[in-house]
Amino acid sequence: MPFGDQQQLTGHALYISQRLDIKGFEKARRLATSPLIVSAGSQGAAVLFRYGVVVLFGLNAVEEHTFLKDIEHVAIEPFEQYEAEEIKLCLSSARVEQTGNYLPLDEFNISRMQVVANVLAKSVILAHYEAELSQTFDRIEPLAISMQHGGSLKHKGRDLLAHIGDVLMIQGRMVGRVEISEKPELLWEEPQYERLYLRMADEYELIERHRALERKLDLVSKTAGTLLDLLQDKRTLRVEWYIVILIVVEILLTVYEMWGRHLLE
Repeated sequence: MPFGDQQQLTGHALYISQRLDIKGFEKARRLATSPLIVSAGSQGAAVLFRYGVVVLFGLNAVEEHTFLKDIEHVAIEPFEQYEAEEIKLCLSSARVEQTGNYLPLDEFNISRMQVVANVLAKSVILAHYEAELSQTFDRIEPLAISMQHGGSLKHKGRDLLAHIGDVLMIQGRMVGRVEISEKPELLWEEPQYERLYLRMADEYELIERHRALERKLDLVSKTAGTLLDLLQDKRTLRVEWYIVILIVVEILLTVYEMWGRHLLE
């Protein structure tokens, strides 16, 4: 079993890639599944989530670096920079200075580590998409301001479609993969840890942050959709004017032809 007789632990959650192919780990070094937790370092453990998050407990800096290098081959679409969260854990019976900075646990067992890792993983995912959505806001705001002042959205159709695509991608990953608002499967089998999960979920404001993110996603989607509709309306109006002009030109040519024939006669 990991952690030995340690009374304090540090946990690091790292969002390292879009997805982790963890099939190989399910047969070797595993301590438990759902979520998968494996032994790591000399006395530590790592919890791996298919949606790209790794949570490391009880590893020093060298062991963390070594473990991350070892799993590079299973990281699909890795990020250049990792979103990270840290937590400090201690045993309830331990005398720890500045206890307020630590999360006290009765025991460092596998199930508790899985619950803690689940909350950290969701928090780091939310932090990643909060930052990504903030960048999307920064990119779409100039388009809205330009439209407000009567500017042209010409050649911006692809950008608007890209923003809508970003929103759909984030929504799909949050709902389909991460299931931010759902309780972990572990709690169905071991409901005694539900209080720990709820306490941590409340501390990290998972539900509130998820709802706020959904509202922002909806706003970006509606804004980009509205601008795209306006752009398409303008293009449609332009095409209609082209058609009118062509009709007028054709009428003028016909009149000119008729007038020419009349002169010849």
